[in-house]
Amino acid sequence: MSSLNLFRKVALAEGISYIVLLFIAMPLKYLAGIPLAVKIVGMTHGILFILFIIALIMAYKKYSWNNSLTFKLFVYSIIPFGFILIEKTIMKDSVKELI
Repeated sequence: MSSLNLFRKVALAEGISYIVLLFIAMPLKYLAGIPLAVKIVGMTHGILFILFIIALIMAYKKYSWNNSLTFKLFVYSIIPFGFILIEKTIMKDSVKELI
């Protein structure tokens, strides 16, 4: 698997885990009194976020991405539904030329 495919898959998984944490686990904790949901989903999301950072650094090095692109992809990862922006950015022709 290429670094780019790994990055895209990890970004998707991390983004979905973030959405689940914000819109399912957090309401379960604070509205239904089920704190275990945040513990489980939060830990999973934390691990996926660390993997995202590692995959981002690997892709940055392999494809010689510039710092501004790499920073933009990082910022997208902390925005809910930012994984969609990450995918759009990665699939742009200008980024493909960098690869």
